[in-house]
Amino acid sequence: MLLNLIKKTFDIREGEFKISFYMLAYIFLVIASLLIIKPTVNALFLSELGVENLPLAFLLVAATAIVSSYAYSRALARFSLKKIIRFTLSVSIILSIALALLLRFHYLNKWALYFFYVWVAIHAVLSASQFWVMANLVYNAREAKRLFGFIGSGAILGGILGGYLTSLLAPLIGNENVIFIAAIFLGICIALLNKIWKARIIKLNTFKQKKRTGVPEVKPITLIKNSKHLTYLAGIVGVSVIVAKLVDYLYSDFASARIPDPDELTSFFAFWFSTFNLLSLLIQLFFTQRVVGIWGVGFSLMLLPLGIFLGAALFFVVPELSVIIFIKAVDGTLKQSIHKSATELLSLPLPFDLKNKTKSFIDVVVDSVATGIAGFILIFAIKGLDLPIYYITSIIIFLVGIWMFFIYKVRKEYFQTFRENLAELANIKIKDTSVVKNVSVVEGMKTVFKSGSESQILFMLQKLQEINDKRFIKEVELLVEHPSVKIKTAAIQSLYFLNSKSMISQIPELLKSEDEDLVAATLAYLLLHAQKNEAIVFDAYLDDENLLVATTALLCLARESRDNYSLRTNYKLTERIAREIAAVKENQADVDRLQILLKTIGAANIASFHDILKEYLLHSSEAVQKTAIYAAGQTLSPEFIPLLVGFLPNKSLRNTALLALQNYGQQIQPTLLDMVKTHEVSIEVARFIPLVFKAFHSQDSVRNLFRLLEDKDLAVRLSAIRALSDLKADFPSLHFNNAKIVSSIYEECKLYHNTLSAMHTQIIVSYRNRKKTKEIVSEAERDARASLLELLERRLDAGLERIFKLLGLKYKQNDITIAYAGLVSEKQEARTNAIEFLDNLLSGELKRKLLPIIESSVVDVTSEEIIHQFKQKILTELECFQLLLEANDQKLKLAVFFLIGKQQDKKFIPLLEKYLEDDNFKIKSFAKEALEELHKIV
Repeated sequence: MLLNLIKKTFDIREGEFKISFYMLAYIFLVIASLLIIKPTVNALFLSELGVENLPLAFLLVAATAIVSSYAYSRALARFSLKKIIRFTLSVSIILSIALALLLRFHYLNKWALYFFYVWVAIHAVLSASQFWVMANLVYNAREAKRLFGFIGSGAILGGILGGYLTSLLAPLIGNENVIFIAAIFLGICIALLNKIWKARIIKLNTFKQKKRTGVPEVKPITLIKNSKHLTYLAGIVGVSVIVAKLVDYLYSDFASARIPDPDELTSFFAFWFSTFNLLSLLIQLFFTQRVVGIWGVGFSLMLLPLGIFLGAALFFVVPELSVIIFIKAVDGTLKQSIHKSATELLSLPLPFDLKNKTKSFIDVVVDSVATGIAGFILIFAIKGLDLPIYYITSIIIFLVGIWMFFIYKVRKEYFQTFRENLAELANIKIKDTSVVKNVSVVEGMKTVFKSGSESQILFMLQKLQEINDKRFIKEVELLVEHPSVKIKTAAIQSLYFLNSKSMISQIPELLKSEDEDLVAATLAYLLLHAQKNEAIVFDAYLDDENLLVATTALLCLARESRDNYSLRTNYKLTERIAREIAAVKENQADVDRLQILLKTIGAANIASFHDILKEYLLHSSEAVQKTAIYAAGQTLSPEFIPLLVGFLPNKSLRNTALLALQNYGQQIQPTLLDMVKTHEVSIEVARFIPLVFKAFHSQDSVRNLFRLLEDKDLAVRLSAIRALSDLKADFPSLHFNNAKIVSSIYEECKLYHNTLSAMHTQIIVSYRNRKKTKEIVSEAERDARASLLELLERRLDAGLERIFKLLGLKYKQNDITIAYAGLVSEKQEARTNAIEFLDNLLSGELKRKLLPIIESSVVDVTSEEIIHQFKQKILTELECFQLLLEANDQKLKLAVFFLIGKQQDKKFIPLLEKYLEDDNFKIKSFAKEALEELHKIV
């Protein structure tokens, strides 16, 4: 009975309860153990060392957190997550037992107390972080949005139990024995870790694991610096942490002065920790949504600093422990309820990827640095100036003022970001304004749902799925009747994640739609409300008379059971797909049914059906091919990667192939890089691989594109340079290695000079041949040489473009773009000004090598007089051909072979013979044909 109630309340599906219970138990025990150890260590620290040493402890925590964060990142790159979690849990158990033994035998000295205080602080951050990373491995995005609320409640319950348990037991059995209980809890966590890993994570392949954990960016601080919105948000977090630490100092000082006994002090801390958790839970359940919804983000953010301000002001009148407890209660309850919800809403207009890339940095590094700053303030105020304790309250009031300033600024930035997003979607230009209307964000979103354009409504529905705010259920339900099929589909999908208790009445009408996405979203919504009776839905619709409904129901079953092996077995997914394959084979004219089948196979990811996808990747219908490509990407199976990259040269299928490859996540990049480096793919395919790297717009993309600049093939290098240039233009926060840029520019300069030398040789030969008769120099030879010259001229133009795109990576891109436009302009004044501008912009060796090339680009290099002015080394024709053939440029090689064949000069025979066994069929064929023409000469 209780189990069914829990499943219904938290929407836990069949096959999900066991793993979800393991996850809840894990975080429950981790937080419970923390709330046993933390009050004990804090009480011991204050009793033995005194509150005056707390600032130094803050500094040590900050320094250790920053160093350990770097070490932890290195460890993640070398070892599996399971090993790291098991290691950290084992270390925590050992340290807990060591602490208990030291307490029992009274061997705990000053430095040991500092050590354990720092360890507890790091353990608190690390254990929670590891759990949520593991949670992202256990659940896919759809499961996470439903189940993270249920699992997260384990943390609150653990905090309540751990604190109250310590409060009751510490005075009775002593601190050391209570800590043994915490060690036992952590030992159980190791057993739970093994069960969780065996039940879910071990079944995921490498691509799935890495995709769910995500790939951290190298420098999230750059992203924060480049966004005012994030800068103010980080400022709010930083100042709030400093204030919290100062409040904690006051709280610890007064408590330790009034309660000298360590066991009683532990009990006092534990009791209030649990009480604050309980109050926070009550506020979260009954007040948060109402306050944030009615009064908006700005007011909700102001509540916490205002509460602390009132408590600090009251302290001047009544300097008692009860007032400090009030301030601590305000901080401990509002921060985890109203303030947290308002902060999450504040991030709403930011791109989802940007939030993910900066969240851990703000939560850990900014928090740690702020802790260190609080330590410096306390050392300066208490030890340095020997100020009375109430001066700290004055500092708190001052910092609260800064806090409120950040809130005011971020509130303005919040509305500005939202306006810009909506204006961009609506394709309109808006004027900047400094006036911010006092309108709740909730009301603003509701207005968009009621009267916004299609693009605006779709944007808001997408954002709504990120926050799952149930206050919008009525507005979203009305959108189900919207004339736009896209909006109907997005509305149903939002209702799925909002998990509203009442079910809309339009289900029969929606299922009559001929739009597959809408039918799929409707069936998923039905499954949500079926709760434990999923069999009713699947039995009703898997065999529905409407073929679209039946086949889409099978697709829904495949998606729902992808990681739920129990569900897959119960509904015999494999057998159903096999029957659908047979049905499709019998009626191959039904293309729509075939496409749904392919999506089903991709969603189910059953390896035995992968050959079906491979078969339809070569289908004559482009629409079917696109669906097969999409489905192959959904499998995340490595076997499809070589097949998918093969579609990149096909212009009509390229975007679909790119999206399919993107679905593998950033971890596909090393695989693709190896395929290019080891020549597993043809040049025609390799030149499009940089487009895949560019699509991820990450630091790894930049790193891998730089590696492609070392490739010998000119087409691959050109594609990589263009991708890097696009990334710099669209994502300026990414870091580009200046040394590698300069090295690549030098290589391009060398290639440009070689091309220019070869061109000069051909021009001189061409001028000399003008004086010769047709009997000596045939028309075919003249045409072949003209074609080679034309190709070389295009190569010079492309080389100049590559050089300037590389310069745009080193200097301001806008400046380089303007300079390049001036150089290629038809106006002489513009070209002259461009050279002058670059003369001032460039410096050193780079300037020495580039300026001659830049100057040569604005003159007529086909003039023999100009050629001699550049003092360019004039090559013999044999040297010229050798130089061009050494360049990995297929078109140039073919043009050279064609010209040699028309010249009828046997001295070039050894040159041709080198390429008779070339791997490239075209090069081998052209060399053979040229050699045959030379052998015809008598």
